[in-house]
Amino acid sequence: MSAASRGLISRFRFLSLDSTRAFQSFSRAGFSSSTEAALSEEDHDHGGGWIIEAKPKIMTPSSRRTGAIGIKCGMTALWDKWGKRVPISLLWLDDNIVSQVKTMEKEGITSLQIGAGQKKEKHLTKPEIGHFRAQGVPLKRKLREFPVTEDALLPVGTPISVRHFVAGQYVDVTGITRGKGFQGGMKRWGFSGMPASHGASLSHRSIGSTGQRDAPGKVFKGKKMPGRMGGKQRTVKNVWIYKIDPARNLMWVRGQVPGAEGNFVFIKDAVYNKPDHSILPFPTFFTPPDEDPSMLEPMVADLGDVDPFMAE
Repeated sequence: MSAASRGLISRFRFLSLDSTRAFQSFSRAGFSSSTEAALSEEDHDHGGGWIIEAKPKIMTPSSRRTGAIGIKCGMTALWDKWGKRVPISLLWLDDNIVSQVKTMEKEGITSLQIGAGQKKEKHLTKPEIGHFRAQGVPLKRKLREFPVTEDALLPVGTPISVRHFVAGQYVDVTGITRGKGFQGGMKRWGFSGMPASHGASLSHRSIGSTGQRDAPGKVFKGKKMPGRMGGKQRTVKNVWIYKIDPARNLMWVRGQVPGAEGNFVFIKDAVYNKPDHSILPFPTFFTPPDEDPSMLEPMVADLGDVDPFMAE
């Protein structure tokens, strides 16, 4: 069989699989073949999928919005009305835009890829440059994919500002923790160490025995021992947003977030302490044409009768 024949056969096989996927996606959505034929041409774009519009919608309890990419700028502190010092982390959303849209018809999932920051072409690989050119978006420094529901899809190029979130809501922040290198058991696991006197020569910070005798004759997996500490992905849940600054795309959150200053963190709506969906902009905040974000004042959360810095 010639190479051309093999190419034609693989092409026909791909087309048949593609039509099968499309039929399965319509079946999952509750459409029959007759319903599919009754759909008007204006309900689809030229690629065969649903038209994704950048307009406000009504958020339902089952809706899932996209997240955003932030940069940890540092930490500061505030004092509550009782004089208690409360740590505050400062996050910066650096030019977030939608860089790719994945739909059920094409990729089998519904998600949005968000790009943040800027990067020169000479610092990117050729596949990365081709990806950005194919999507028609500027070169971005960091990419992150967020799963969303179908009603929360946004077209490519839609900006995601800090007003995507609301002051007073809870978010989950994911990042890479500070790397501390190879550390001993006392620092890594909080062991108390060996006695500091009476014959404990040169073993004050030792972890002690790690195994048994002939039975089982080995060290069990997962034993707390010296090793590499930090540098892992961790998520801090239910982080409370104290203030947002639309003019500078800054966000103040209570407590600490993973990572060192200058590291990227990924912010999304809290999973457990869910915010009120009636106050969230859905699928994101769209800046009015007559509004200048640089002239807006910072928006502080409503503290209410109970000081949120004291409430656990």
